[in-house]
Amino acid sequence: MNRPLVAILSGAGISTDSGIPDYRGPNGVWRKDPGAEKLVTYEYYMGDPEIRRRSWQLRRRNRTLKAEPNAAHRAVAELERSGVPVRVITQNVDGLHQLAGMPARKVVELHGTARSVVCTKCHARGPMEDALARVEAGEDDPPCLECGGILKSATVMFGEPLDPVVLGEALAITKACQIFIAVGSSLQVQPAAGLAGVAADHGARLIVVNAEPTPYDDRAETIVREPIGTALPELLRGLGAEDGQG
Repeated sequence: MNRPLVAILSGAGISTDSGIPDYRGPNGVWRKDPGAEKLVTYEYYMGDPEIRRRSWQLRRRNRTLKAEPNAAHRAVAELERSGVPVRVITQNVDGLHQLAGMPARKVVELHGTARSVVCTKCHARGPMEDALARVEAGEDDPPCLECGGILKSATVMFGEPLDPVVLGEALAITKACQIFIAVGSSLQVQPAAGLAGVAADHGARLIVVNAEPTPYDDRAETIVREPIGTALPELLRGLGAEDGQG
């Protein structure tokens, strides 16, 4: 029996129940404080030590590293454990899919991860927690311990391109899947948003789970507006049952 490949594109909305704010929603961080966007814009970050110092303080206050997976993340991992082929393509940088039990090799992180830092000069990587410990100890802009270069979060900042290898992997999954679920994403940020259209073009069932309308709703077979924490587990249990009967 060939089980259908399920691709799940997850955006900020899947993690709000874990206490991580949505950046672009009606109450998003960028709408409340447009100046904060400079702190995660590559050009400003690289060119201004004061921006870097403020960015490190923002990371110290960031709740991402303390967040726990919620029911939606756990439901995705449970579907994968049930034997259904699942791949996650995420716009999030919080690592909560992996913490919930999804194997890391089955999670494509389009925008990188906030759990690591990377040197902009020699590309050495290390845990974010180690860098934050240095900030706590008094280094306001900790340099790379390998070469002295500028350290940044291992996330894709505004003004940085996505990793073409990572994007290629996401595209391959999208073209191969039979079911594509876009959950908690506004489907407005390209190129991630365009994956929904690619999936539909290649014959996948497109399911959109999001509080607000998206540009791809007219291509979707199913649209769910209910809260993600309850709607996604219910939806995925239904898919698991379908798979068992198939």
